[in-house]
Amino acid sequence: MPGAFSVKDRIHLDLGNYLPYLLNRVGFALVESFTAEALKADGLSIDMWRVLAALSNNGGQRQVDLSEMTSIDVSTMSRLVSRLVPMGLVTRSRSQTSNREVVVALSAKGRALVRRLIPIAQTLERKASAGLTAKELAEAKRLLTRMYANLAKGRPPR
Repeated sequence: MPGAFSVKDRIHLDLGNYLPYLLNRVGFALVESFTAEALKADGLSIDMWRVLAALSNNGGQRQVDLSEMTSIDVSTMSRLVSRLVPMGLVTRSRSQTSNREVVVALSAKGRALVRRLIPIAQTLERKASAGLTAKELAEAKRLLTRMYANLAKGRPPR
């Protein structure tokens, strides 16, 4: 049979036990649920949500810093902000320290939306972590943060 190869020639990778695959499955399921349950009705993407959540947590930010916080590349961030401004969810202004820098902040409408979406996001996190103890969940978060740091080392800033 063309393209067939023997068992001894197969390279084995158990996807069900492969960390990148498991992370992707969990991430995809979370994004799919959150988008369907909360974001779609407001015309938001998951990247837009990350921007709004980061601004809610950290206050107004330069676009370049917001890009780093959210792991969204600078050009995509610029497009996202350009879509969020006319939606009335964020404001964009020149930095007080440099005319070349843009600062993005939540508008009153954006704050109200984030206030409404956060409980939905928290409920989804509880659903995903059902059966884990608080200690296990904290450890999982700590380990994922460490793994990200391992991969980010030596990488140029976004």
